[in-house]
Amino acid sequence: MGLSTHVLDTMHGKPAAGMAVALYRRDGEVPTLIKKLTLNADGRTDAPLFADGELTAGRYRLVFGVAAYFRSRPVELPEPPFLDEVTLDFGVADVREHYHVPLLVSPWTYSTYRGS
Repeated sequence: MGLSTHVLDTMHGKPAAGMAVALYRRDGEVPTLIKKLTLNADGRTDAPLFADGELTAGRYRLVFGVAAYFRSRPVELPEPPFLDEVTLDFGVADVREHYHVPLLVSPWTYSTYRGS
């Protein structure tokens, strides 16, 4: 059906508005960039990453600009930061289902799961 993401800033207890995200397809050794975007005020994309009928089975990667986001808040981070970019590799097996990839993140930890 489609692919979406949502990021929550657990340090501040709010959506990660303004965080940069990149989506890649992983068919071979080198991932192929599909799109780059910035999360809206709700920590979501303005539209699904793939809408109904666009998503194909395969391997994908989402890269979240965590350090840049927290520095823009402004959070003082060491150099290099503990988390710079968070990379999530995941697979899509059944395109009839919706894949939602949430990220809960602070400058020091993150978690994800397959959402609904």
